[in-house]
Amino acid sequence: MTGTDRSTETHTGAAGEAGNPAADGTTDTFGTDWRAWQESWDRQQEWYLPDREERFRVMLDMVEALVGTAPRVLDLACGTGSITARLLARFPDATSTGVDLDPALLAIAEGTFAGDERVTLVTADLKDPDWVSRLPHDSYDAVLTATALHWLHREPLADLYGRIAGLVRDGGVFMNADHMIDETTPRINAAERAQREARMDQARRDGALDWAQWWQLAARDPVLAGPTARRFEIYGDHADGDMPSAAWHARVLREAGFAEARPVWCSPADTLLLALK
Repeated sequence: MTGTDRSTETHTGAAGEAGNPAADGTTDTFGTDWRAWQESWDRQQEWYLPDREERFRVMLDMVEALVGTAPRVLDLACGTGSITARLLARFPDATSTGVDLDPALLAIAEGTFAGDERVTLVTADLKDPDWVSRLPHDSYDAVLTATALHWLHREPLADLYGRIAGLVRDGGVFMNADHMIDETTPRINAAERAQREARMDQARRDGALDWAQWWQLAARDPVLAGPTARRFEIYGDHADGDMPSAAWHARVLREAGFAEARPVWCSPADTLLLALK
């Protein structure tokens, strides 16, 4: 995720605030189980997005179809590295640059991928026009992002799309999986939202953690407490930006320099939009 902090750091197979992870990237000298934190994050996200794994599968299907099985990938607003983990599990010859500003989620990513030379993590603010200069490469086969850009309003999102177009090589792809709301279908939207919220309420009664509860756990963890406090200093409470329709995203991406753009997957509440350079 992005915020207003302009500080940047780059990590390749090393941990920062997260301690000193073991070679397999699963625990550190403080006993932090990074795999458990990754799984906990996945479960919390699935409370909101039950089709999350299917969305990732289609994303990687399209990576393979368009740029092959050994791509150089930019995991944009990478968080804990959910996309990167699935990318490397499916394509062992891929490489990934993860960029984010959230110190707590990056701590989990750093712990998870410690010692893996295929992964570079960069701390940067996507609202900073100069964030691209912090990346280790000038171009990428694929730029991938999921459930992250909906907190940007239309104008900064359009600016970001312009910078992404400059990073994707000719023939490369950009994919954004996120909430994209068609305001011309208000009754459909209301019915979908009501059903989704009823399902989420039942899952909470069954013990699922929501966003706020997950962060409360992170704040109590001896390793993540400091990064979590800094995270809330940067962002404050989570606030959504705009969630324009898939048609808006496709149009703006074409205007930014992509030759083609359209949804390649959708659920009742979510869309995976692909743009081809």
